[in-house]
Amino acid sequence: MANEYDNTLFEEQARVLAHVTHPGDQYVLRLHAPKTAARARPGQFVHLRVSNERALRRPISIMLTDPERGTIDLLYKAIGDGTRLLSERKTGDLIPMLGPIGVPFDLSDNAKRYVLIGGGVGIPPMIFAADQLQGKADCIVFAGSEVEFPFALKPSTTLLPGINGNAILAIRSLEERDIPSRLASNAGLYGCYAGHVPNLARDYLSALRPDERARCVLLSCGPHPMLHAVARLGRDMGLPTFLSLEEHMACALGGCAGCVVKTIEDGQEKYRRVCVDGPVFAAELLPEFA
Repeated sequence: MANEYDNTLFEEQARVLAHVTHPGDQYVLRLHAPKTAARARPGQFVHLRVSNERALRRPISIMLTDPERGTIDLLYKAIGDGTRLLSERKTGDLIPMLGPIGVPFDLSDNAKRYVLIGGGVGIPPMIFAADQLQGKADCIVFAGSEVEFPFALKPSTTLLPGINGNAILAIRSLEERDIPSRLASNAGLYGCYAGHVPNLARDYLSALRPDERARCVLLSCGPHPMLHAVARLGRDMGLPTFLSLEEHMACALGGCAGCVVKTIEDGQEKYRRVCVDGPVFAAELLPEFA
């Protein structure tokens, strides 16, 4: 299934400009990659060669871009040998990189209110989407984590329907641009909603007036149990829901078909490649999340 993003892929020697460690083996990596920075869209990812000793690359979602400076920011967690090798990269290192890859979220309808729900390393596409929506369409970010958030936080000055007074913290970079956000955690983190992030989003949506709720669209990325909950939330509320899937990948170019997912399209069962046919899919097409 061809798409308009098939011919926008670049190979770059991305230079490490900054590499910051955060609690919970989380890292924020800033790379100079001007071709990718100029073309990337929320929901797309890059494929990094983590070291000269590892031929297979690692897919990582894009969190932010600065096309004028030619930079991209990535958030990842060191959970395996490959990402641990990546965590050892220093300022000035060159990292072979392919990007941007995949079908992004559709943010074209400025009449919609985009409800962005991210969990763990699924938060970056939500940050990127909020950045791109600023000044164009309404949006709100709900982020969940079981370790300390790798962002500067601050108490929000924005009151949100359905959100109790214990959930007071917001992502500072969003708050300072008048983009509302709230955080959720089961780890007892101060200022966060005590529970799973889809439940936080449900409280918000349930408190909206019917006409306000009807113009919402849900976008989400995170672990599969969270995506199941977001898909269920979308069904319960009758709202369009789009999920960015995170799968293990080998080539990330659609050649190996190692990241296929089953879809139901026009009543027919099909298998789509997450890397190039996704990673963003309408939840209604994915029987796994039905």
